[in-house]
Amino acid sequence: MPAYPDLRNRRVLVTGGANGIGEAIVRAFHEQEAVIHFCDTDASAGQSLARELGDRVSFTRVDLTREAQIVRWVKGITKGGRPIHALVNNAARDPRMTLESMSVKDWDDLFASNLRAYFLMARETSPAMPKAGGAIINLASITFHIAPAPMTAYVATKGGVLGFTRSLARELGPRGIRVNTVSPGWVMTERQLKDFVTPAVKRLIRRSQCVPQLLQPAEIADVVLFLASEASRAITGQEILADRGWAHS
Repeated sequence: MPAYPDLRNRRVLVTGGANGIGEAIVRAFHEQEAVIHFCDTDASAGQSLARELGDRVSFTRVDLTREAQIVRWVKGITKGGRPIHALVNNAARDPRMTLESMSVKDWDDLFASNLRAYFLMARETSPAMPKAGGAIINLASITFHIAPAPMTAYVATKGGVLGFTRSLARELGPRGIRVNTVSPGWVMTERQLKDFVTPAVKRLIRRSQCVPQLLQPAEIADVVLFLASEASRAITGQEILADRGWAHS
């Protein structure tokens, strides 16, 4: 039995859905019997996931830094007046770059993928959301609150996501569209475990969080489901820190 029956047969778009948190989000919506369209630049992983899940799931390779590709993808989904009930802006890059090593192109490219793409996706999908309303869930990060180095550009994009969410909630609220942010803590995705999570990092995480257990991708997906469902109908313009209390204040 789905935890959120109102999500059954609802059309959901997820960006960056082939791996990590995005993959967990796609799987979670599939368990709720939603109709899922997801994109990624990792075509191999995306196609594999779509084949595994089968019915109600479709994958398209989309470079979210290319406006024309976003427009074409969304138009294909909404052809014939098909509605979009929820958008999950998840795709992002998190490079470690010092100020001295960062070029203007590095900065602009990161903002294009981590913030401009969120704007483009919201612009293209919101007109297709039904009169009864819809939901936009933007993924930010705990890094906005704890400000680690050397991630200046990445943290700046996530601060932009929070501002974008707050204002867009005001703009789209009269149409019944709710806009919220989920800011995950340090999540144990395959990439994080491979590239960054050492035993020392695990000790840091457990020491920093109120609840010491390491965060898993499916737990972030659970928060996204809640914000997409009618269970959160009173919530908009908000940030939910899903970080086990790391940035608790």
